[in-house]
Amino acid sequence: MKADTNPLSGLDPLLSIDELSEYLGVSIKTIYEWRQNGRGPVAVRMGRHLKFAVSDVRAWLDNLRESHPGRPVERG
Repeated sequence: MKADTNPLSGLDPLLSIDELSEYLGVSIKTIYEWRQNGRGPVAVRMGRHLKFAVSDVRAWLDNLRESHPGRPVERG
């Protein structure tokens, strides 16, 4: 059995804003609005481009999850 020697194998995958928009089912404009209001996921800026680490998107979504069905998320 061959060991994985790819140096990129341990890196967190990055999503483009287009990919994030498609995944969430919202417009790119909505993602920018969320970010301007401090409500969107954190990103990595690469020049003019934003990239979103999959782990950051998961953490952001976990913070939006209801604690019980139909109850708003409690912010502390």
